[in-house]
Amino acid sequence: MSSNARSATNPVKDEVKASGKFVRQPYTIRDRFSADGSTAFPAERDRYHLYVSLACPWAHRSIIVRKLLGLEDVISMSVVDPVRDEKGWAFRDGPGHSEDPVNGFAYLSEAYLRTDPNYTGRYTVPCIWDRKTGRLVTNNFPDITIDFETQFTEFSNPDVDLYPEQLRDEIDAVNEVIYEDVNNGVYRAGFASTQDAYEEAVGAVFARFGWLEDRLSRQRYLVGDQLTESDIRLFPTLVRFDVAYHYHFKCNLWRLVDYPNLWGYARDLYQRPGFGETVNFDHIKRHYFMTHPHINPTRIVPKGPILDWLEPHGRERLG
Repeated sequence: MSSNARSATNPVKDEVKASGKFVRQPYTIRDRFSADGSTAFPAERDRYHLYVSLACPWAHRSIIVRKLLGLEDVISMSVVDPVRDEKGWAFRDGPGHSEDPVNGFAYLSEAYLRTDPNYTGRYTVPCIWDRKTGRLVTNNFPDITIDFETQFTEFSNPDVDLYPEQLRDEIDAVNEVIYEDVNNGVYRAGFASTQDAYEEAVGAVFARFGWLEDRLSRQRYLVGDQLTESDIRLFPTLVRFDVAYHYHFKCNLWRLVDYPNLWGYARDLYQRPGFGETVNFDHIKRHYFMTHPHINPTRIVPKGPILDWLEPHGRERLG
């Protein structure tokens, strides 16, 4: 079923299996960029355009990496309306989002169908448009930040290395468990349609939170002694946890603020350049509480919680 014909009350219905488990759709537009021109999409200035939502955690990581690497003048970017309906993500003027400056599309679906008229999946962010060929290059969010970090080095800040070669094996291993249990885990809990599927998913979320709490009691960052791709993959879930996932997705055994090391780590990142200024809590809350009426049928957006993201974190002691 094409996502523009998906249920207005449950946009992920096709991804919930008979067992009640949410199984995320495969991302099928998966071309890669190259620094040496070995792919059809060489790294070039002013050629590519990044479509994002400030509400979406998968898009958020690409926004952070683009900013940290100094690629804002190399890869342009625009933001969709955070409130998604049965037609998908829309381009509208509003606070923090705009009309499509590249193609004049009204909906992101137009970019997908221009690329592949037979496309049948959900129309997701982030995705990258190629002005030269007039099509999307990729919607595979794990590849996007890795390619920014490894293929656009000619244009990026040479002092920033988020995917250092000597740490890649450990980064990849940490990324895998963070994705399965945390990044995607909150969705598996929130979109589960049976008690057993929900409890399995929510148990994995908090088991991994315990693992992270212990790991971060000994080190400032997830891998090595520097900021890496792993930190950037975890942060978007943490920054959404207490304001959305705790309530909306029923991940309510504990809150992020109940974990001293994990909460301090999250504030440490938030207070760094490239992180806090990319967070839009208004977009986050309006998206989650207004886009999933099968979970929140009133579409009332909660006022809270009140959190002090600028409170001193004390993480400097860990190096």
